[in-house]
Amino acid sequence: MTDTSPAPVRDDPGRADTAVPAIELAGVRKSYVSHGETVAAVRGVDLRIGQGEFFSLLGPSGCGKTTTMRMIAGFEEPTAGEVYLHGQSVTGVPANKRDVNMVFQSYALFPHMSVFENVAFGLRRRGVAKNEIKQRVGDILEIVDLTGREKRRPSEMSGGQQQRVALARALVNRPRALLLDEPLGALDLKLRQAMQVELKRIQREVGITFVYVTHDQGEALTMSDRIAVMNDGLVEQLGPPREIYERPATKFVAGFIGTSNLLSGTVTELSGGDAVLSHGDEGRIVVPLREDLAAGAGDALEVTVRPEKIEIVGERPAGGGSAVPATVAEVVYLGTSTNYLVTTADGTEVTVFMQNANNSDDVAERGDRVWLAWEPRHSYAIGGGAGGVRGDASKAAV
Repeated sequence: MTDTSPAPVRDDPGRADTAVPAIELAGVRKSYVSHGETVAAVRGVDLRIGQGEFFSLLGPSGCGKTTTMRMIAGFEEPTAGEVYLHGQSVTGVPANKRDVNMVFQSYALFPHMSVFENVAFGLRRRGVAKNEIKQRVGDILEIVDLTGREKRRPSEMSGGQQQRVALARALVNRPRALLLDEPLGALDLKLRQAMQVELKRIQREVGITFVYVTHDQGEALTMSDRIAVMNDGLVEQLGPPREIYERPATKFVAGFIGTSNLLSGTVTELSGGDAVLSHGDEGRIVVPLREDLAAGAGDALEVTVRPEKIEIVGERPAGGGSAVPATVAEVVYLGTSTNYLVTTADGTEVTVFMQNANNSDDVAERGDRVWLAWEPRHSYAIGGGAGGVRGDASKAAV
């Protein structure tokens, strides 16, 4: 996917610094030779990451997200394309000459050093004055909530505290961008969720650009200002978390971000900007038409709808919304919600999440014939073909 936002102005003293992206990738590709074959890890990425933005590269293992980050850091050089930091090309510039720091999943703290010495290590190597080191380390430890633990060693701290030390060590050098490669992966679920909130707070407080690599959709949705969803070396969709979740541009994005239902139908009519689809003999699906996706009567369309948007009712609902008959295959009680697995007439499996706040009993039992109902605005048409449609919904300017 190519970001079509206006090209940045580089080295123009007449423009405000904020007009230049913190990080830009222009046509970046990376290939390796393995056993005599050329393997493409990144197949053409164009990104512009704004200053002070929390930006996530999200995707499954092997999608190219970590390779992309390593090219930003300077640990890998692109096979083609350019990497810019604050408007200056850094392609070919070694990692230690780039004004970025990186935090890894393994924190790589010095076990024989105290928290203070770990955080001060980079400043001492740069010859920063002792008084300034004390001030800067104290300031950053306060931001990461480690004041009073300066004399502890890593072995005397929890995983979450060690992660904060690694963050403080990276931030104390005042980089213009911080790159984080799945830094929460070693933590347990509860601590990981707490650290997601803390990371976002720290990022806002220091005002530095964060680029975060993860395969965890929840992490990306929780923390990010924008997300680039990657698959097979390409960016499938780029946008804010709500847009990525509510309006997935491709089948891959719809399936990878959270839980999504994919239903197919044939267009029977177009009405006021909506397409009305038949689904089986009795089902009706209403979906707003995307500007970048042309459809007419007789065309087949695939539609995604999130499980929490669907309601289960006993009789066919009146009105102009979507209504699809189905049979309940399984009911799972989860405390705050009940999850229903239902099957439509053509064998499509649909998941429904219903909150239990207003339901003292299950609304349906296994084997019941029910109707699935949802509003047209909760349907989203997915482009046809293996790659889907990479249209305007996936483009976002800095």
